Amino acid sequence: MSDQNDVLVERNDTLLKVTLNRPQAANALSQNMVEQLISAFTDLDGIRLCVIEGNGKHFCAGFDLSGLEQSSDGDLLWRFVRVELMLQMVHHAPIPILALAHGRVVGAGADLFVACWQRVATANAVFSMPGWNFELALGTRRLTQLVGSRHASELLLETRQLAAPTALEMGLATELAEMPSFTDVTQAALKRASMLPAAAVREMLELTRTDTREADMASIVLTAGKPGLRDRIAAYRERVIGQQRKSADK
Repeated sequence: MSDQNDVLVERNDTLLKVTLNRPQAANALSQNMVEQLISAFTDLDGIRLCVIEGNGKHFCAGFDLSGLEQSSDGDLLWRFVRVELMLQMVHHAPIPILALAHGRVVGAGADLFVACWQRVATANAVFSMPGWNFELALGTRRLTQLVGSRHASELLLETRQLAAPTALEMGLATELAEMPSFTDVTQAALKRASMLPAAAVREMLELTRTDTREADMASIVLTAGKPGLRDRIAAYRERVIGQQRKSADK
């Protein structure tokens, strides 16, 4: 599959549909994919609602770790800075953005879900945020603002997997719905987003969000810029592989 197809962008009048399209990699966010997402969110003139979903079995498996051995700490720092920029564009978009998630919603993929205005998940969706295993502050403030400090610290400290019903209960998800009804959810959200004038929606969204963009970017640079990032990520990956092997042997 060509890199050019890693993100599918479809505009239908006032609706913009953005689809993560690396199903063979569980839609893990490659460098090329992040740049395509930044491009997709750059020009939203005339759009009243943007929808983000994933092709295949999963919404997004997080940061793409393929090619980790060939990456330097500097390469990884730059990639995380671009991921943070993309997440800020979503969170501070002048229009409502709706996430429709299923399957695995992991790491930067979970951060993308959190950054959205409306967050719908299937009942079998599973969330996890392992970034602090390699000392990365990606999305921490946005998560805390959304679910509160207690839930955020529990989720990040334990790096536990969170089932969709629990995500709904704590406010991480706004609604549970199955994939056949995603079209109906989208149409209802578009109707809701179109009730006010576009300028009013833009100003309302700006006033109802706390702007921590500078602090969030600084936190990314401070944590990802700490020497040894690649080794920390590699060590975490090896722990996960070891745990998976132990589970398979039981």
